[in-house]
Amino acid sequence: MEPMRRTVWGMLAALFLLGATGCAVTVEDRGYVAPPPLPPMEQLEQAALVDPEDYSGGADGVVSFITADRTVACSLTAARGPHINLPYEQNSFSDSENNKLAIVPVAHCELARYPKPQTEDVADDCAATNLGYLGGVALLTPDAATYGECRSGVTQMEAAYGPRGSKAGPLAQLTVLADGKILERNGLRCSAYNGGVACGNVSAGVGFFVSPDHYELIAGPAANPPAATAGASKTP
Repeated sequence: MEPMRRTVWGMLAALFLLGATGCAVTVEDRGYVAPPPLPPMEQLEQAALVDPEDYSGGADGVVSFITADRTVACSLTAARGPHINLPYEQNSFSDSENNKLAIVPVAHCELARYPKPQTEDVADDCAATNLGYLGGVALLTPDAATYGECRSGVTQMEAAYGPRGSKAGPLAQLTVLADGKILERNGLRCSAYNGGVACGNVSAGVGFFVSPDHYELIAGPAANPPAATAGASKTP
């Protein structure tokens, strides 16, 4: 009888302690279904902005980040024509012969693993060869979004974090953008979420979402087809 009495007193003491400390017992709701991720442009409108200072790549103000799973790296930067100012790749952005070209804010993302571009999204004939237009790169300007580019090799992200990646180099030094957070520069925003990255110009309704298994290009309202023919998807 004595052991049972001690057990009862122990249970009462535990209940008293829970009440006194305000602790609550969490019970799993087995029927709970998490809400689906927001559409990319809604995510870019609603998620929390973070201080870009922690992601700055230098005096030129370029903002760069990598996702926590090391599948996507992006820069909010600028371009002169086809020349994009990327801190982790050699480029001709600062060459004097390009000074006559207008500077345009852009968001540029590379993927370590990526889907192929859909035929309707191929935006270059690759010097009239129609060969070598590969996925793995997305580019946003203030009024357009594209996926893919003409190249003969792998992306920098693929070289660093692809199946045979080195896991080293300048991309390995980028700061991780936490899932659900947003960076903004020159009117363009990028957010790491839903297993990938969304970037967009919210005011124009233009953007993209990229992840290892699918991508989506989002045109502004004026560029969207009529509602009756808007069923075509941009995700492969």
